[in-house]
Formats: sequence, structure tokens, C-alpha cells
Amino acid sequence: MGEAGAAPVEAVLWDLDGVLVDSEALLFEAERQVFAEAGVDLTAEVKAGFVGLGGTEVLAALAAHYGIEADLPRWVERKMDLVHALYPGLQAFEPTSTLVRELAAAGMPMAVASGSPLSAIDASLTAVGLADLLPERVSVDQVGAGKPAPDVFLAAARRLGVAPEHCVVIEDAVPGVLAAKAAGMRCIAIPSITDPLDPRFEQADLLIRDGMAAVDATTLLTWVGVR
Repeated sequence: MGEAGAAPVEAVLWDLDGVLVDSEALLFEAERQVFAEAGVDLTAEVKAGFVGLGGTEVLAALAAHYGIEADLPRWVERKMDLVHALYPGLQAFEPTSTLVRELAAAGMPMAVASGSPLSAIDASLTAVGLADLLPERVSVDQVGAGKPAPDVFLAAARRLGVAPEHCVVIEDAVPGVLAAKAAGMRCIAIPSITDPLDPRFEQADLLIRDGMAAVDATTLLTWVGVR
């Protein structure tokens, strides 16, 4: 369904953090500790400007923001150690989890395309019970560039054997929306930060302005043409 006259939806590509799993606070805590160990007080206000970047890119961008030199390989490893320690508290978002189950039952091809390392994608999906429903996964580490480049979405589409114009991306952050549009795909945006709402979210084909709290799985199923 989607926009009138649009190509039929043949695959749904999922962002992970902030869309399927409520991990932004967990990621921020890990990043806060990494920066604290470097003598920097990373605040939530600063981090908000970098939501949606991949695991390595966000650390590099934050280090540049603070004007400090980062040992990125060591920082990424330290961040992932901290994240893994926090996984027992990870929760799935109920509206999108419901949508995954409904789409899987309808036979819709799906993949996860994320800026997180593959180990983190696997661990997150396992922790929230969605691993079996989303076996196709593409990490930024497997492609040339992270969001807002389209690489992860194009790689996921190739893996599913679906043309970009027949894919719908579900995202929570501006870099992901820009990546989806650069890939020639339609995009449903469920912003994780709504106050203020970045005007670039308007590029999405369907924008849930009030974020996850306003998501109705039935409406999204109808939009992608399953109902």
C-alpha cells in the first residue's frame, strides 16, 4: 500500500536500536562511561545530536565534538564490553515487536540493517526474543559506510533479493531516514527524539510525529499492504 501509485512492498528493513529494542539509554550509559574514562563528561544533550550514527562513527563524532583524540578500536571494544554487561536489562518495543510477528506470519521478507556490530545485533535480538523471526542481519561493519550512506540498506535488499523501490525501511533517527531515501527506498520514521522534532524527518514517507508511544501496529500493517 503506502503512497498511492507506489511500487508494492516486498520487504521490510528494520533499524535496531530505538526501533526494535529500547537500547538508546543503554548505549548512552556505555558511551558515557567510555568518555568518563577519558576524562570527559558526556551529557545526554550532546549525545542527542548524534543519535543514529553507527557504533564507531558515533564515538568518532563525539570525540571530535569534544576535541579529544580517540583510540577508536580500543574505545569500540570497551563500549561493547559495557553494552554486553547491560544486556540483561534490554527490552523490546511492544508496537514494533508486534509488527515483526505479524509481518513474519504474513510471510513478509525482513532484515535488520544496523550501525551496530553484528555481535551486538545478534545479542540484542536474542535478548528480546526476536532472533528467530529476523535471521537476516547486516551490520555497518560489513559494508563500506554507515548511515546516512545507503550501504547497509542496499546490502540488506540484495541479501533478500528485493529491489530497493520495493523495500520499506523503519527508522528512528535522521541518519537512517537519509540513508533510506538515498537507497531509493520508502521510509517509516518513528523518531526517538521528538522534542524538538528534526525537520529532516519530513523526508520520510510516513512520519509518526509523536514517536513510539503513538505507533499503532495495525496502521503500519495497512500502510505496507499486509492488511
